[in-house]
Amino acid sequence: MAVSDSEVDPRQRPYLPATVAEAARRFGDRSAFVDPDGAVLTYAELHDRSDEVAAGMAVAGVRPGAIVGLTLPSTSAWVVAYVAAAKLGAATAGVNPRLTDAERTACLDRVDPDLVVADADAVATLARTGSRPDAIDPDPDRPVAIVFTSGTTGLPKGAWFTDRQLAAVTRYDVGDAWGGPKPIAQYGATQFAHIGFTTKLAWYLRLGTTTHLLARWRAADVLDLVERERIATLGGVAPQMALMLRDPDFDARDLDCVKLIVMGGSASPPALVEEARRRFDAAYSIRWSLTESGGVGTGTAPDAPDHEALHTVGRPRPGIDVEIRDTGDRPVSIGEVGTVWLHSEATMSGYWKDPAATADALVGGWLRTGDLGRLDDTGCLTLAGRSGDLFIRGGYNVHPAEVAGVLGQHPAVADVTVVSRPHDVLGEIGVAVVVPVDPAAPPTLEDLRRHASATLSHHKLPEALIVVDDLPLTAMQKVDRRALARLVAQGPDHP
Repeated sequence: MAVSDSEVDPRQRPYLPATVAEAARRFGDRSAFVDPDGAVLTYAELHDRSDEVAAGMAVAGVRPGAIVGLTLPSTSAWVVAYVAAAKLGAATAGVNPRLTDAERTACLDRVDPDLVVADADAVATLARTGSRPDAIDPDPDRPVAIVFTSGTTGLPKGAWFTDRQLAAVTRYDVGDAWGGPKPIAQYGATQFAHIGFTTKLAWYLRLGTTTHLLARWRAADVLDLVERERIATLGGVAPQMALMLRDPDFDARDLDCVKLIVMGGSASPPALVEEARRRFDAAYSIRWSLTESGGVGTGTAPDAPDHEALHTVGRPRPGIDVEIRDTGDRPVSIGEVGTVWLHSEATMSGYWKDPAATADALVGGWLRTGDLGRLDDTGCLTLAGRSGDLFIRGGYNVHPAEVAGVLGQHPAVADVTVVSRPHDVLGEIGVAVVVPVDPAAPPTLEDLRRHASATLSHHKLPEALIVVDDLPLTAMQKVDRRALARLVAQGPDHP
């Protein structure tokens, strides 16, 4: 005979449902999520409504092992649907609603979902008032979440995670701690389909956070929210921080509540870190991770010296190991550039229904990240780009991220990336794509070459310059490599 979920000890439930149940018990009427229209979802309501939606999903045929595709916007309804699927032993595959129709279709085709939920009304329609799903047996290796890679250079792949890995993500972030009587205010910096939310929901619930949601991320709206709710920690990706600093009302705002800035997803140029620390009067921590790593990896300490804080992505978190290996998968010496490998209990189980790609990425319990980098004698990691980004100029290897890291220290550069372009004589050359601090006074190519020549060999110096207002970004707020390639191919440039 089936057992009602309400009769099951929370410790015997699957990890995410157990966390929701315990958070409901601890935090009850505390606001868990505040929607863009001001509607509130409490911790107790999240537990109850996800029960009711799970009951409706079960009637629709969702069973353990099924896949539920979520293409709806990042509101509290998304969270309810995600938790409901987990209560049935189904995996959620979130698809960023900002993708094009073709891109969304490509993601869904990869996982072939049993049910697709496209909007909040569909979530409400599924709910069976007062009903609860039958309890399922915990299985730490059952798929719970499928998170699509950013797809900056090709079609995204679906990295899948189990209860065991979601528990590891939470353990790396907060250990066994639960939040106290005072809620922690935060805002939704990324789409919920992003790794930064999907694998970290249990972490937020354990801390008793109140997450304020935005219909669309806009710097002014975020800063308004930070002022109003007195948010102490700013999270997100580096381009978002750059946009906040450009807000025309920034200096007139009351932002002394901000004590820590945590940015990941893409590189934080040294100039950005310095400006953010100074103008917010807050510590700045750079985080490096991947979708495949579960969103955990390395980080700079908030009080780190400038060597670490400005020019590295910090050290591995406790319990996570990082190695640099050569093309033969052998460890290299300190300071030598190679492929970054990561070992962690939070690493994905694999790419959904893609055994070849999984075998290439996961080797002997280690994740071959595809990022290039080097470790210094303090244990800090400095990135040097993606393995596929390397180009060869006149027979010499050039790592674009290494060059961009040096160019980003020029005082006139707000943001920069380096892209290769074919050359009749040299094979390939580097093109610097620069966002200037002052659009009316951008740096010249000679300015940049002179600045970088003290640090970089001649063959690494950029040989063309494109000045832009902003770097092109994907829907996941990462630099769009395909758009950059088109930009560099068609100019204009200043050789």
